[in-house]
Amino acid sequence: MKPIVQFIKAQPVLVISGLAALVTAFLVPPDREWLGYCNTTVLIELFALMAAVAGLRSVGLFEVISQKLLQKAGTIRRLGLIFMLLCFFSAMLVTNDVALLTFVPLTLLVFAEIEDVDEKSRIFVIVLETAAANLGSMMTPIGNPQNLYLFDAYKLTMWDFLRTMALPGGIGLICLLLLVLVLPKQPCKAAQRETEPMAKVQTAVFAAIFAVCLLAVFRIVPDWVCLIAAVLGTVLVNWRLLGKVDYALLATFVCFFVFVGNIGRIDAVRAFFSSILEGREVLVSALLSQGISNVPAAVMLADFTDKGTALLLGVDIGGFGTLIASLASLIAFQIYRQDEKAQPMKYMLWFSAVNFGLLAVLLIPAVLLGTGR
Repeated sequence: MKPIVQFIKAQPVLVISGLAALVTAFLVPPDREWLGYCNTTVLIELFALMAAVAGLRSVGLFEVISQKLLQKAGTIRRLGLIFMLLCFFSAMLVTNDVALLTFVPLTLLVFAEIEDVDEKSRIFVIVLETAAANLGSMMTPIGNPQNLYLFDAYKLTMWDFLRTMALPGGIGLICLLLLVLVLPKQPCKAAQRETEPMAKVQTAVFAAIFAVCLLAVFRIVPDWVCLIAAVLGTVLVNWRLLGKVDYALLATFVCFFVFVGNIGRIDAVRAFFSSILEGREVLVSALLSQGISNVPAAVMLADFTDKGTALLLGVDIGGFGTLIASLASLIAFQIYRQDEKAQPMKYMLWFSAVNFGLLAVLLIPAVLLGTGR
């Protein structure tokens, strides 16, 4: 019983999506149409991207970049700015959850060696990192799973994507830069850590896999090429890294594909979602994300509207707000909570203040002005 409870705590979204798929299976029994539910292109691209990022992380690329930038820090405010920008820009390419998995532990290590630092400063930096990762991931089709899914599902062009996300992304970044001013200008010296030289061959292989992933996302090469490159490249260099892929996330997508595919075949359900979404795509998707997180919300609602950019805007903005609105936010909190000096309640207060503030700042003009078209 204990292992089951631990699994539920570790993978709540997967459990919920699995139960949802199971319930709908009684309403729509398995048949041939089930074979068409899953978007294999998205699953392949997600798998390949996670393998490539795991490889680049294993060779120490992120640590090298971090150390180079940390040499510029002289105060806690500047240190916070560096970490925030690291998360913002890296999330554009390696996804928001990977950015936080990389930089939040590094933040805790660096702050552990700064004398007389207030816990509020450490918490606030991690909160800013979390918001920055979610914000930066909005800016590219590969920044997070829902972007990758919607970009493919609606066959969006890069221009469609950029004109939808550029304004909210720019406004959000300005807000984060202003929030950095809350941090003190207390002098600090970041810890200088020895970094091993990167293996050139391994780095080149994983960089090549990542490049092939980008080509597949932009539909320049077929997805099967991306899959072969990821599997063969990883096996040849370090086959153990295949275990670093987040298979729970892939399974979550499969479960939601089944769930959405089944409810989409129920006329009453289709009519309800179609009517409630009409003209309210941004608001409905953002609010739904607060309760089930933005990845499941994107998969669930995509089948009921043809306004892809509106849905894209809604679920990405919906990643701000509650702790579960974005799985990346939950990841950052879990990493912080495991630290011996952690103060979870204080963290939640700062997190809620920043994230609900950003949700209001970004969502209200998006809804009023009808940004998502």
